[in-house]
Amino acid sequence: MKWLYLDHNATTQPLPQVVEAMLPWLSTHYGNPSSSHPLGRQAREALVNARASVAAFLQSNPAEVVFTSGATESNHLAILAALAARPERRQIVTSAVEHTSTRLLLAQLAKQGVEVVEIGVDAQGQLSMPELLAAVGPHTALVSLMHANHETGVIFPVAEAAEIAHRHGALMHVDAAQSAGKLPLNMAALGCDLLGFSAHKLYAAKGTGVLYVKKGLSLQPMLWGNQERHRRGGTENLPGIVGLATACDVLGGDLATHASRMAALRDQFEQAVLQALPAVEVNGGGPRVANTSHLCFAGLSADSSTDLNGEALLLRLEKQGVLASRGSACSAGGNQPSHVLLAMGRSEQQALCSLRFSLGIHHTAADMQQLLAAVVTSVRQLQLQQAA
Repeated sequence: MKWLYLDHNATTQPLPQVVEAMLPWLSTHYGNPSSSHPLGRQAREALVNARASVAAFLQSNPAEVVFTSGATESNHLAILAALAARPERRQIVTSAVEHTSTRLLLAQLAKQGVEVVEIGVDAQGQLSMPELLAAVGPHTALVSLMHANHETGVIFPVAEAAEIAHRHGALMHVDAAQSAGKLPLNMAALGCDLLGFSAHKLYAAKGTGVLYVKKGLSLQPMLWGNQERHRRGGTENLPGIVGLATACDVLGGDLATHASRMAALRDQFEQAVLQALPAVEVNGGGPRVANTSHLCFAGLSADSSTDLNGEALLLRLEKQGVLASRGSACSAGGNQPSHVLLAMGRSEQQALCSLRFSLGIHHTAADMQQLLAAVVTSVRQLQLQQAA
């Protein structure tokens, strides 16, 4: 079956240019960048060039780019480094809707005596700025926020948050896993000290990531070694890094075009769904990344005492060739309600009846028509099944 893939917030298919760029570094160009012989020098030159490409993508300096294994490592390294840089401060301010990998680390730090303050969101998923203003103070080491939510696509005002953090002498960390490749990332404009993302979210390979570290900020490594200016030990994943740099080069000049087209497709799809199924609700409002649509199907049951089950709807869609998701691929337990939706005031049942459709840069209007037909047909089938 030819799949209609709508789970790009979980991972993306590497671009053909990315695969082509990676292949030599998986075969003939196998040198270690730390070696002094010709193969090593060749690898080191590729690493330098890749770092420059990623820096251009971030509108930063190449020396500020640290290559990692992915956003989880980047974010963990940023958070732990911020605590080490401000040892007299033992408070981290974050939001109630961060990615599970960040939340799990912060839960462990809380057990070690770090005060973790979670800022709430409103019914649209927008960050409570009054809560943030009240929370940040002289004991804050770090404000750590996602740029765009992995489930709803809601964009946080991270530049404003950075200004608040710096006003109190705290550092600002941004999890850009869901904004890299979808929104322009200008480090000066964002005002952050640390920012992480993964290659596989922007049409490159899994196992590679980036941590931006603002010039002048000392970074205590989690992995010790001489690589990455002593900031992240271990032989660099050169094929993955070259692939990531290629994706940055390819996407960098067309972000606005891709975003405009995906937003139009997303909005047309949502309007059509709401017209066909008026009880459907969109989870998340205000500024959103262009590719993300998170819909709640609660209340569509033929039997008013029950709701359509999100897992059942996913299975129906899969039978029609459509692949979507309930939310983050990194969250444990497919039958657990999303902490993001619960924080927005959704009930557990509403959360369990919600699905995420995340578009890619190659989707077309015909794809959206196929998706619409699959969604409406699947809902109708489940309604008839419940009514029988």
